[in-house]
Amino acid sequence: PIQKLTDKIAGIFVPIVMGISVLTFFTWLLFGGENALSQGLLAAVTVLVIACPCALGLATPTAIMVGVGKGAENGILIKDAESLEIAHRVNAIILDKTGTITEGKPTVSDSFWVENNEVQKSILLAIESQSSHPLAEAVVNPLKAEGVKTRVVQQFENMPGRGIQATVDGKNYYVGSPVWMTERQLSMAHLPVEQWQSETKTVIVFADETQVLAAFAITDPIKATSANAIKGLQNQGIEVYMLTGDNAQTAQQVAKQVGIKHFKAQVLPADKAAFVEELQRAGKVVAMVGDGINDSHALAQADVSIAMGKGSDIAMDVAKMTLISSDLQKIPQAILLSKWTVAAIHQNLFWAFIYNLIGIPLAAGVLYPFNGFLLNPMIAGAAMALSSVSVVGNSLRLKLKKL
Repeated sequence: PIQKLTDKIAGIFVPIVMGISVLTFFTWLLFGGENALSQGLLAAVTVLVIACPCALGLATPTAIMVGVGKGAENGILIKDAESLEIAHRVNAIILDKTGTITEGKPTVSDSFWVENNEVQKSILLAIESQSSHPLAEAVVNPLKAEGVKTRVVQQFENMPGRGIQATVDGKNYYVGSPVWMTERQLSMAHLPVEQWQSETKTVIVFADETQVLAAFAITDPIKATSANAIKGLQNQGIEVYMLTGDNAQTAQQVAKQVGIKHFKAQVLPADKAAFVEELQRAGKVVAMVGDGINDSHALAQADVSIAMGKGSDIAMDVAKMTLISSDLQKIPQAILLSKWTVAAIHQNLFWAFIYNLIGIPLAAGVLYPFNGFLLNPMIAGAAMALSSVSVVGNSLRLKLKKL
């Protein structure tokens, strides 16, 4: 946006300068006396030379290039320069839970099988092996360690925010959240679901068309840096929200541990995008941070979208920024980098204009009636080049800053 504004200014600036040059020439012709023609021609050319808008054109791209490079040095990949420009205005950040606030390396802590059936285990392994969700991997690993053999999955469908529906040996099976199983009117009274949820564990249920076959409690440790990063964002006056498809008890406990006041549980992917839009309608500049396929819609909707480097390819493709290390402490750094970059752009534009404001009247000969001073075109050329050098040098100062 700043570059677009600069281009508009340049579109007005160039014809105005050419007009000033022509006016200078004719003013010298009328009032220049004996050497009016030669001095008028020199003054007109000098005006054009010193006003060449090189610095104006360099002001934004040089700062953006250095800012993007500085981000890459610190593990922040910036795909869209506009996000670097907007990030400093962010006043609301939405965080996904799994893989963003937490490590994204979940493990099964408890399991409950209605029947210790090898066939059912092989069916579950076959279904979960097809999924790319981190929770699926947590279920697959212990089954593989037991030496369970897999089967062929005929049909597989991902149900966003709910789980997986698959067909094995001509029979339908479901793997997903307890809420989804309740919607399917399957009884879970015999399962320790509520106990696990009260222990801030994520619960996955395995069922067929008629009954629940097994349940798993999964733990995912919170990243060591998450609480400090969130506190840092809040200290900058940024409201932090957590959205998760997990149950309310787990969401509440995680939010409490990392110091988040605003959170929503059992949120579907479409609900995440709707919440982003709701904050935008309230006048917020919203950043969305996520790592999974379920976050991609919300990432696309947000003003600034940030993906975890260890997340899904779709999330990284949609997002405008990617944190290589998946460390939330990089978010305050990205916002700080945005502030520095935008400040450098404003400084560059100031230097570009101040040269012209001072140089054009001198080139036109405004001092000539008072002290006989007329700017040499060669000096004007050097001043024009110096304005470009000052802009580039000011942009390069960003490289010396430490995030």
